[in-house]
Amino acid sequence: MDEMSYCSFSGGEVYKNHFLPGIYVCSECGHKLFSSMSKFEHSTPWPAFSQTIHEDSVTKHPEAWGPLKVLRFDEPFLMLISQVSCGKCGNGLGHEFLYDGPKEGLSRF
Repeated sequence: MDEMSYCSFSGGEVYKNHFLPGIYVCSECGHKLFSSMSKFEHSTPWPAFSQTIHEDSVTKHPEAWGPLKVLRFDEPFLMLISQVSCGKCGNGLGHEFLYDGPKEGLSRF
């Protein structure tokens, strides 16, 4: 399996459409973050994952109720957003969007 550096965005994310087996690691310290098995297609310009490799892979900091999203029957709701950083070095990785994963009840990282 290959190891891919996650979240080193600089004008384009090279792993957005990358679906080969592997482990995504922190671009700063190499800490294991996500498995390609939890990766899914999403409309954002970054790779999307439904879960971390280990419970301590990332640190989450609840941020706020965030953007409006439309569900079935066009019922809007507010989703909870958390800032996410590497569980080892604290490198900023983006956000976790609760209940925005590929299946009901899963998050999107």
